[in-house]
Amino acid sequence: MALNPGPMRVIHNFFTTKSEVLADLDKHDMWPTVYVSNRMEELPLHWHDVDNCGYVMEGKSYVLDEHGVRTELSAGDKLVIPAGAIHAEGEVTDRMVYIVGISVAENLFDKLALLDPKTSPLKS
Repeated sequence: MALNPGPMRVIHNFFTTKSEVLADLDKHDMWPTVYVSNRMEELPLHWHDVDNCGYVMEGKSYVLDEHGVRTELSAGDKLVIPAGAIHAEGEVTDRMVYIVGISVAENLFDKLALLDPKTSPLKS
């Protein structure tokens, strides 16, 4: 089931257990991968050509929407990023653990290439 097109969204306190995350991924027919992020700089605005959802299992950071508005992230939060949604992951100063689901059974890093925001099909 594809995500509704539109901007990135953050749903705070969406889950409390790994089982809830896996059930939500199953509901959206997404393929899960565990992603561990150590220290990293803020990424530039970009978009992806696949739907993806990220579930913060531990740690904290932030994301930026297409207008540069910052939204804080912490354990229990869900990121909903439809294909084409312009966004940027924020600086990570300590370890973060995500479960990331994408809409195709492919390598996470191959499918989540950082595409130029000027080319997004959702650019407003």
